[in-house]
Amino acid sequence: MRRLTRFLRYIAMLLLAVIVAVAAIVTFNAVSLKSRQIAVAPLAVAPIDAQKAAERLAAAIRFRTISDANAPDQNADAFAGLHAHIAASFPAFHAAARREIVAKYSLLYTWEGSDPKAAPIALLAHQDVVPIAPGTDGDWQAPPFDGVIRDGFIWGRGAWDDKGSLFAIMEAAESLAKEGFKPKQTIYFAFGHDEEVSGLRGAKAMADLLASRGVKLDFVLDEGLLILNGVLGGLNKPAALIGVAEKGYATVTLKVSATPGHSSLPPKETAIGMMSAALARLEQRQMPSQIRGPLLEMFDTLAPEMTPFNRVVLSNLWLFKPLVLRDFAKAPNTDAAIHTTTALTIFNAGNKDNVLPGKAEATVNFRLLPGDTEASVVEHVRRTIANDRIQIEPAPGNSNPPPITGTTSFAYRALNQTIREVFPDVVVAPSLMVAATDSRNYTNVTDKIFRFFPVRAKAEDLNRFHGTNERLSIDNYADIIRFYRRLIQNTAS
Repeated sequence: MRRLTRFLRYIAMLLLAVIVAVAAIVTFNAVSLKSRQIAVAPLAVAPIDAQKAAERLAAAIRFRTISDANAPDQNADAFAGLHAHIAASFPAFHAAARREIVAKYSLLYTWEGSDPKAAPIALLAHQDVVPIAPGTDGDWQAPPFDGVIRDGFIWGRGAWDDKGSLFAIMEAAESLAKEGFKPKQTIYFAFGHDEEVSGLRGAKAMADLLASRGVKLDFVLDEGLLILNGVLGGLNKPAALIGVAEKGYATVTLKVSATPGHSSLPPKETAIGMMSAALARLEQRQMPSQIRGPLLEMFDTLAPEMTPFNRVVLSNLWLFKPLVLRDFAKAPNTDAAIHTTTALTIFNAGNKDNVLPGKAEATVNFRLLPGDTEASVVEHVRRTIANDRIQIEPAPGNSNPPPITGTTSFAYRALNQTIREVFPDVVVAPSLMVAATDSRNYTNVTDKIFRFFPVRAKAEDLNRFHGTNERLSIDNYADIIRFYRRLIQNTAS
């Protein structure tokens, strides 16, 4: 009995020692964190005629530049009208730069630099927008294509995604051109016309054109992550997240055949039943969640700025990683950052209520976390559905995640500095873009791609992307123009 008592006492002391050691490590990791934010003096606010700029953007929204993969010419007049509006709105820039129309509708501008040896840069945006979801027109507070300015906002489809970015870039370039600014580095302005349906006709054509001319870009900046306010738990300041990586895109079509017949004599297995079971398994058995690459770097960068509890958690992921993954999994916006997502998007089968269909077909869209590939997704589908009767066909336009951009380059530091100068209240961190952008088509001309659009957004604003009541505040728009203006000064002068 004494031996057992001594043994239990020894185990208790050992456990206590382990707890004390773990507590010491956790505390040391938390208190030893130092801020990674660069010290930058706030920039004097550049004067912007925000009302006039807002009116030009509002006019751009009225052109219904909706892209369609199957009918690329369906809105040719709208794109032509937008091109004319851009040319009329920014005469000084058009006098300073050379314009080319690529693949019928994309715009490629070249603002020649004074130093031919300096590596050029490219600012990207896209002209096209997504359509309005059927039946939701009446839910808008202002008609989506009227370009209304009201209550301090510019309302309409494209205000954020992505005419706001395009016109802010042009406003910045126009103001600099009027002042006689001449860039040292050549600046390309590449505005695609089909980003919402892959960018293969527009962005890829422009990137290939640059490659054919031997152009190697120092960096590319495209639309992307935002300035998030109150979205990240435990952070009391707005977070400006720079997308140094983005997810890949893989669509898979599933097909299954079965014996058609009368519904009064159903067999044990039907086409719809087999396909439904396969889709249910894919939805229930998602690809594994993980923290790696840019997400891990984001945590390391934001941890010193966090409230004490979150600071402890993020500085000790070796212990609290399961807690973080569980918390991120609670909401779609954060869940998408920790794993390759599975979305069931199309299902086709049957055409009469008393006839068993001979075929069923479904489409599943995956957004690939860096490190996953189309091949690994297809293998996951095959293992998960576990039915050899179902054919798995990857779509021809699939793309693996582009390479991750490092954060030690001059380009990243200049972007970081510019954000902190124009938005002194924010903290800056690298992160992962969960959607696809035109920038992924530029990997043949640069190894540094950044995805950032300085829109201030709260959690309730995130649903405005491709959703209802898309809008951009006039004050924020003026700051976006200031951001692009300062970025050009910081990187090309």
